[in-house]
Amino acid sequence: MARQDYIFTSESVSEGHPDKVCDRISDTILDAFLAEEPEARVACETFATTNRVVVGGEVGLSDQTTLARYMEKVPDLIRGAIKDIGYEQDKFHWQTCEITNLLHEQSAHIAQGVNASGNKDEGAGDQGIMFGYAVRETPELMPAPIHYAHAILRRLAEVRKNGTEPSLRPDAKSQLTLRYAGGKPVGVASLVLSTQHAHESQTSADIRAIVEPYIREVLPEGWLTDNTEWWVNPTGTFVIGGPDGDAGLTGRKIIVDTYGGAAPHGGGAFSGKDPTKVDRSAAYAARYLAKNVVAAGMADRCTIQLSYAIGVAKPLSIYADTHGTGEVDDAAIERAIAQSMDLTPRGIRTHLGLNRPIYARTSAYGHFGRAPEADGGFSWERTDLAEVLRRGV
Repeated sequence: MARQDYIFTSESVSEGHPDKVCDRISDTILDAFLAEEPEARVACETFATTNRVVVGGEVGLSDQTTLARYMEKVPDLIRGAIKDIGYEQDKFHWQTCEITNLLHEQSAHIAQGVNASGNKDEGAGDQGIMFGYAVRETPELMPAPIHYAHAILRRLAEVRKNGTEPSLRPDAKSQLTLRYAGGKPVGVASLVLSTQHAHESQTSADIRAIVEPYIREVLPEGWLTDNTEWWVNPTGTFVIGGPDGDAGLTGRKIIVDTYGGAAPHGGGAFSGKDPTKVDRSAAYAARYLAKNVVAAGMADRCTIQLSYAIGVAKPLSIYADTHGTGEVDDAAIERAIAQSMDLTPRGIRTHLGLNRPIYARTSAYGHFGRAPEADGGFSWERTDLAEVLRRGV
């Protein structure tokens, strides 16, 4: 039987964290190519450090003239992303940072394995395993520690950007340790919040006075008590931040992006990858399936694993685990999944509408637990498959 009384910790990082700056740039470039050509192939990696951004990787478009034209737009896309995040520091400024674009045409050998041709279905863009997870801890069916760690930083970004808190700066991290009783989250054992700020004269106490009202605003009533340990800017001054303080890379925050360590991870990053890459699209599909299993009332907690081989259309395996909370047999859920959704790369993209410029918005504050949007953003958070799955078991 699973433990019922314990503590568990998850962390989040803001859009101004160096790695998240890189995720945002990679996904901004991806969106630009998908807006031009929904079937574009993109694998964009970004590196950022003091006064410099380097992008590299592969892009495949049907027309080389269009590809060359869009390559010329890349620097402006990068500067726009940095500006929106809010960096105007002397050593990392959207107007003055040096940009190197090393993107190039996609390998023909990869393309031949992925693209459909003749009697061959479109194959997966890579081999790998992908996990999806859902749990009845929040209305969004997300693990509470990562959900509220994201919520804190998202709220602080809002008041920074709208001018309510002008001394906050883009780089920030949060970490929540929650107490569980009877298997449910009931309170905050400790809270860590480090945020970049404007003035060296500002103390940790000054920063806590700024951020505490917003933290209390987003956490459930009663979760913060006299016994909660607070650690706000525990190292003291945090004025130098972002890529000037620490180098960033695309894809280094995969646990932050998913379930905060509450569920397995297959190891593949999301940002900068078009949805033929099952690292991204199949992880979205697995979350969609796990969430719909829980939404259907078949379990209070569900993990789904999918696996793929490069160039092969159908998943090699489908695995479900309801962790002893299932109302039906896990094997029956696996069979219902196989019957309810086409899990080929093309099938996933069609079902979830993934060939759209919807990815820059996913690059911070989590890919999961967000509300589905009218233009197709976060479509994998819908629960429209719940009834289909329920009928299939």
